[in-house]
Amino acid sequence: MRRLTGLLILLVLWSCKQGPDTSTPPQKDGTASATSKQAKSLILPGEEKHFKSLRQLTFGGDNAEAYWSFDDKKLVFQATNPDWNAPCDQIFVTGVDQTWAKPKVPPMVSTGKGRTTCSYFLPGDTTILYASTHLGADTCPPVPARRTDGKYVWPIYASYDIFVADLNGHIIKQLTNTPGYDAEATVSPKGDKIVFTSMRTGDLELFTMDIDGSNVKQITHELGYDGGAFFSPDGSQIVFRASRPKTPEERKEYKELLKQGLVTPTQMEVFVCNVDGSNMRQVTHLGKANWAPFFHPSGKKIIFASNHEYERGFPFNLYLINVDGTGLEKITASGMFDAFPVFSNDGKYLVFSSNRNNGGGHDTNLFIAEWKE
Repeated sequence: MRRLTGLLILLVLWSCKQGPDTSTPPQKDGTASATSKQAKSLILPGEEKHFKSLRQLTFGGDNAEAYWSFDDKKLVFQATNPDWNAPCDQIFVTGVDQTWAKPKVPPMVSTGKGRTTCSYFLPGDTTILYASTHLGADTCPPVPARRTDGKYVWPIYASYDIFVADLNGHIIKQLTNTPGYDAEATVSPKGDKIVFTSMRTGDLELFTMDIDGSNVKQITHELGYDGGAFFSPDGSQIVFRASRPKTPEERKEYKELLKQGLVTPTQMEVFVCNVDGSNMRQVTHLGKANWAPFFHPSGKKIIFASNHEYERGFPFNLYLINVDGTGLEKITASGMFDAFPVFSNDGKYLVFSSNRNNGGGHDTNLFIAEWKE
């Protein structure tokens, strides 16, 4: 999975003071009162200079990993929200101009069974892919128990497989069927390839396949969790985040946790390689958790989430960095949780998840920023 959930998000929220709710409340029909005053009020003056405007899409629940349709008119995202009949993550679709607040519910395009993650539009914008555990059980898989050593862990559910569905929620095809975790799939802007994370070789590695699921090729081979991968705008490169346990103790712990279906996502860096896995290079050397990377529309920079500035591991901000690792620039400064940044295909907008403007609660919502250089 590409996301930080549960305990880590709660730590962010518990540890940060929140500002007043300055947005215009959504109307009852689920549409926003999208005024320029509202759009500007969500931006931190002098801190978030790349945002020309900022609009909130969801109001309530845990919403994340929103990805654009090829025509930039729709978003597909995952959400946990009991009010939407989603006790654990399910997949929803929205128009980019829509806003979702009680009592409105966006269309669910997953089965509503098991847990889902990592959705993405396929070429033509009439189908999506996503990973789901529903073949393992109809119910939400158990979350890891709180550890006595205090370590934060992600579950790697072996029942995840990748499916293609239409926008009415009907599964059309199953793309993976190997034992173990298969998830985190995204699609090349060229519409020809898919990159995903799999446990099929015994470690969490990146693989590519053709858009129909054929021609599977492994592109990473080093011990560690390789995931959250995205293609460059021209489809020639892949950016991803990876853990790289180095010491004998770190490698032993990684392997032992993996046998339990767990990983610790607290030490990760951003990497880039060619689509075939060649020319592998590490972009960030910041320490702590650097993750959710996505290419800037120019293909020369990467936007990502990081907590590297903070000794206690939170908050998370968005940063921009050149592909060669120079020119680090801070993009957001909400003092909370900003992550999952994704540029629209035309490069004019950025969608991301944030805990800002949640009235002091634990909600994580989707926001769209109008981008300026």
